[in-house]
Amino acid sequence: MSTQPDQRSTLVLGTRGSKLALCQSEWFQSKVQEVAPEVRVTLRKIHTSGDKIVDVPLAKIGGKGLFVKEIEDALLAREIDFAVHSMKDVPAQLPEGLDILCVPPREDARDAFISRAGHSFQNLPVGATVGTASLRRQAQLLHARPDLTIAMLRGNLDTRLRKLQEGQFDAIVLAAAGLHRLAWSQTITEYLSPILSLPAIGQGALGIEGRANDEFVRSILSRLNDRATHTTVTAERAFLHRLEGGCQVPIAAHATLSDEYLVLDGLVASVDGKTIIRDQIKGTHQQAHALGVQLAERLLSRGGEKILREIYGST
Repeated sequence: MSTQPDQRSTLVLGTRGSKLALCQSEWFQSKVQEVAPEVRVTLRKIHTSGDKIVDVPLAKIGGKGLFVKEIEDALLAREIDFAVHSMKDVPAQLPEGLDILCVPPREDARDAFISRAGHSFQNLPVGATVGTASLRRQAQLLHARPDLTIAMLRGNLDTRLRKLQEGQFDAIVLAAAGLHRLAWSQTITEYLSPILSLPAIGQGALGIEGRANDEFVRSILSRLNDRATHTTVTAERAFLHRLEGGCQVPIAAHATLSDEYLVLDGLVASVDGKTIIRDQIKGTHQQAHALGVQLAERLLSRGGEKILREIYGST
């Protein structure tokens, strides 16, 4: 019987230090311990640039990659063995030598609307102030309600909820998945339909990143991979990669699976929400990556390229 030459008795899991990141990492740590009780998994907190800079929109300081760069550096330096990310924070292009080794089952991918006075989104007073750090959300909310005022909202989930309660905003929009994981679902006023607010690429999913050549870690984490989530996220990330997108541009995509089909919805929007180019593509599960690329090219040809060129030219 062959043995793994790099077999270890201890693995180090890298994580951001926020309450949500720790909750997600501790959950995954427990899952690894279930499938590999002979290996001890320890957590190491890593402070990322995205956590340190909280008063500037992400689009102006380099995008979501700021939440993973220091963690990826630690992976490449072999200071940690794998890392738990919110998949929506992971750039489409990974550094050479790293790979997504596992995608666990997805949580709710929808956006959650939280109103201080209990108003639904459509019943918000004219001119109400809605907080979000996402250009994707901003564009779609303004498309539906151009009368609203969209204001920047950065910080961890607890910070964002506190700012709402302090009266800085009439409402805020957050990912439902994070609220569910922290058992804060009771704060949600309304779940926004993907027709109104198409989710971010990978929203609700976790991505477990490690070194591409680390067969020992890969062999353990592969037992926790959820094939359906991996397939849908593959389609969404292929869409993201083809658009060369980040959080500097309002793009969104969400895939769903049935027994026979994978259905992928995607959009490209202007920042002010006046123009939204949206389409849907359907194919087999095995075509996930190709479908993401095809849908992106379809949107680019219908005006998405012009929108993206204008946004990138102004940043």
